Amino acid sequence: MSDSLYQGRRFRTLNILDEGVREALAIEVDTSLPAQRVVRVLQQLETWRGLPKAIRLDNGPELTSQHLASWCKDKGIELRFIQPGKPNQNAFIERFNRSYRTEVLDGWLFTSLDEVREITHQWLQSYNQERPHDALGSLPPAVFREKLLA
Repeated sequence: MSDSLYQGRRFRTLNILDEGVREALAIEVDTSLPAQRVVRVLQQLETWRGLPKAIRLDNGPELTSQHLASWCKDKGIELRFIQPGKPNQNAFIERFNRSYRTEVLDGWLFTSLDEVREITHQWLQSYNQERPHDALGSLPPAVFREKLLA
């Protein structure tokens, strides 16, 4: 996703969602998010949560890069690209992105990237820990995941 600060400076977000439990694992915010940065975020998630068997992606240049493809191949992760122009093939993240855009990006006039990161962090905590999801029996994602692991 992309947006801009109050002064007009553009920034991007890399949003990562665990489709199984609808938990938002990361929203990385910066002016540029090249493939190396995507891999770094995935490495951080590997330490925290382990690696998925597959990742569903759109066709952004940072996601179709050889760098990401090689890293995922080395880790045994299957890359599942949606067809260009078919966002409904990635419905879970599209719905998540719509909520994030409405509740955070369109709801605030940000003056710095640090401010975007702070508000995003607070929103992620609420999204994962407090917000009920119909598909999860009205449980928040983190609570649903804990019940699955119990």
